[in-house]
Amino acid sequence: MEKLAIEPALSSPSIMFDPDSGLLEIGGESYPENSFEFYAPIISWLKQYLAEKDGPVTLSINLSYLNTSSTKCMIDLLDELEAAFKAGRTVAVEWSYDDENERELDTIDEFREDFSMPFSAVPRKEPA
Repeated sequence: MEKLAIEPALSSPSIMFDPDSGLLEIGGESYPENSFEFYAPIISWLKQYLAEKDGPVTLSINLSYLNTSSTKCMIDLLDELEAAFKAGRTVAVEWSYDDENERELDTIDEFREDFSMPFSAVPRKEPA
């Protein structure tokens, strides 16, 4: 599999997925005009990766903002990872947040409550 790389745009995040390391990184802001269209190839790529490779997967999220439809797409991504985790795959989620913004941490906590895979919230070192 090739690496997946999507450059950030004004309203969409950067995406980097290295199949050799199993690291999927999402960073920036996510409020594209059509979130489902933006995230569809990423979810498809993740499904293909999970079907073809058997290594660990880490989702590293560093989003300073995501709109409602992006939130739904993020849930779809997390659902894929949760299914892989329940099937015995090593999966982890690391979500960065601004430690001065309680709402960001609350949002992460709401996501974390719905999943059994390792899911950590880490203070953001630099602005997204």
